[in-house]
Amino acid sequence: MILPFLAVFIGLALLVWSADRFVEGAASTARHFGMPALLIGMVIIGFGTSAPEMVVSALAASQGNPGIALGNAYGSNITNIALILGLTALISPIAVHSQVLRKELPILAVVTALEAWLILDGWITRFDAVVLLVLFGGLMIWTIWQGMQNKPDALQSEMEQELEIRSIPLNRAIFWLLVGMVCLIFSSRLLVWGAVEIAHGYGVSDLIIGLTIVAIGTSLPELASSIIATRKGEHDLALGNVLGSNLFNTLAVVGIAGAIHPTAVEPEVFSRDMLVMAVLTLSLFLFGYGFRGPGRINRFEGAILLASYVGYSAYLVITIIQ
Repeated sequence: MILPFLAVFIGLALLVWSADRFVEGAASTARHFGMPALLIGMVIIGFGTSAPEMVVSALAASQGNPGIALGNAYGSNITNIALILGLTALISPIAVHSQVLRKELPILAVVTALEAWLILDGWITRFDAVVLLVLFGGLMIWTIWQGMQNKPDALQSEMEQELEIRSIPLNRAIFWLLVGMVCLIFSSRLLVWGAVEIAHGYGVSDLIIGLTIVAIGTSLPELASSIIATRKGEHDLALGNVLGSNLFNTLAVVGIAGAIHPTAVEPEVFSRDMLVMAVLTLSLFLFGYGFRGPGRINRFEGAILLASYVGYSAYLVITIIQ
């Protein structure tokens, strides 16, 4: 079993590296062609940081391992909110000034509720997948429209600063975009193979592997970018990374996986994982929206989110041991 563990370790390390190269190349290329900073932050960065989840879940579904695909999507959403935002809020309370993000918070809550309703019958059919992908397309159109507006926004200002710091020549940007894309596919194949072998070797379900090892690994780009953004005081960018990633995961990742391979949803996915994801999404909406002014996720709320992740992970470990 040494080889599968080695494949997972190397796959995760290469996945994180290639995702960073892909995002940097894509963002810089878009900047060179005159794309607005807010649009780059909402679409390019959102797509790039969710690329690991998309590629891993698509490969897992195509290889007949839908449990990994579904566990990866929902586990990543739980990790993004509870672990990443909880940890970043403990480092520095997250103030939400962006009006765009305040619009995305209720959208994420509604999308999560819709997905819970879709899996209530125990299946993600191709029709369900089409519904999710159509909604994702509509969300992208709305996002592009928002990004093309000239209204000043806190997220736009933070994104412009970040793009100035990370600006690279066009030829190098295209090079890293292509290299990142190729390495994403290779590392994802390596990770999925190792995860499946570990699951089969120890008698653990694909779903649990997807919710834990794979979900944490594919969320590492969001963890790194959110912590860095928070330490720079770019709070809206840190939250934007998570909101964008969760919207991509809920709609695009699950939609793509379901379109490739209609999936039977185990009962515990709804009663355990979807319930946890829904509660965390609702708490994020309540913490971050700011009904009487700018939203704020303080250190106490961050500790609650982090404790939720520890408790959820401990419960998953207990189910494996039993």
